[in-house]
Amino acid sequence: MTETIPLWAIVVDYVLGVIMWTLIGRFGMRLFLPEESKFFFSQFFIRVTNPLLKLFAPITPSFLIPPIVPLYVAWFFFMARFYLMPWLLGYSVMGMLSFPLESELARAIAYLIGKIVN
Repeated sequence: MTETIPLWAIVVDYVLGVIMWTLIGRFGMRLFLPEESKFFFSQFFIRVTNPLLKLFAPITPSFLIPPIVPLYVAWFFFMARFYLMPWLLGYSVMGMLSFPLESELARAIAYLIGKIVN
């Protein structure tokens, strides 16, 4: 018997997941592009994540180099998804909630690969 995840939990997980992956994307872009790059995606990631980085600035250690800060902030969103979401859903064991966002993406990729191969 499978237990269905409530809609509010899926929505919250998707929002937290998109924020987390956007921060990870900014970190990844910074590995290859300078902060002042004119590349559209780089500018988008910077513009979208700057408010989050400012929000987390009081708890961000000063010894972190600037390119690592988005990854550090993304870690908080991962922890919320991994520990807070299962607790809110009433699971007795932390980490039991599989990530709905990544599950859907993996299912879509597997479907597309199956279409390409067949």
